[in-house]
Amino acid sequence: MSLFRLASIKNSEITPREIFQARRKIIKASLGFTAAAFLPTAANAEKKPFETVPVGPYSGDFPVTDYEDVTHYTNYYEFTTNKTGSTVLAQALKTKPWQVEVSGEVDKPGVYHLEDILKQNPLQERIYRFRCVEAWSMVVPWIGFPLADMLKAFKPTSRAKFVEFTTVYQPENMPGQRNKSLDWPYTEGLRIDEAMHPLSFIATGMYDDELPKQNGAPLRLVVPWKYGFKSIKAIVKIRFTETMPQTAWNKAAPDEYGFYANVNPNVPHPRWSQARERILGAGLFASKRDTEMFNGYAEYVAPLYKGMDLSKYI
Repeated sequence: MSLFRLASIKNSEITPREIFQARRKIIKASLGFTAAAFLPTAANAEKKPFETVPVGPYSGDFPVTDYEDVTHYTNYYEFTTNKTGSTVLAQALKTKPWQVEVSGEVDKPGVYHLEDILKQNPLQERIYRFRCVEAWSMVVPWIGFPLADMLKAFKPTSRAKFVEFTTVYQPENMPGQRNKSLDWPYTEGLRIDEAMHPLSFIATGMYDDELPKQNGAPLRLVVPWKYGFKSIKAIVKIRFTETMPQTAWNKAAPDEYGFYANVNPNVPHPRWSQARERILGAGLFASKRDTEMFNGYAEYVAPLYKGMDLSKYI
């Protein structure tokens, strides 16, 4: 059985495959810069970004959401609560140079440059059905590498039970960080076995291109069996801890957002149902479909939560 199952998706709800493939060809033809910042060898540096990326072991041959929809409808509260506004506002974000500080229960703490991280982690392409927080979903061809590959390089100790991620703090460029809607900078976390699961992914690009700033450049977490807010953007800190870290939405609204944030259609959010979802780009009046447990990945991730009350540990 394929790892990527798109159950009950009507053809009318998603972009035709040929349109997506044509877009990829256009993007490849139009890119005017090299991959020197992302790929280690001189030969690769002569090629366009991500042109040499092999199809990863978790890719699937599925239609994907239109590029324009994915890049023009985002949750990025560091800029604005308006889901279309961050497309413009995020262009002010400074992403070069970029460093990631690693600390906590690891043998190799330190500050790592983005270029070094990318050189040590072969890029792959994966297509995920990605569920977001407000009853809409999308299918995105992410480019990046398994989160586990990066984390193992830091040599976590036996005391590392959780991993905390922190986004960049640039209030001069991120107007949303100037208000008190959340406790900035944004933080998220995973249990160590969740972080090491092969589905957990660090995205550095999508659609055969660099990751747009409004979609989380230059490093974004993707955890496809959890709600969208779990996939923290613009990561600058990774901390390994023995105790469960606090996360931004759990601190802001503990009665609404738990630490785990697994997709569970049987547990309604206090302010809306999570039993049905609509595909991004399908239109306001398009028919919805049933939300799947763990976003359709139950067969692969349900063992992580064996014996847990998933209505309590939300």
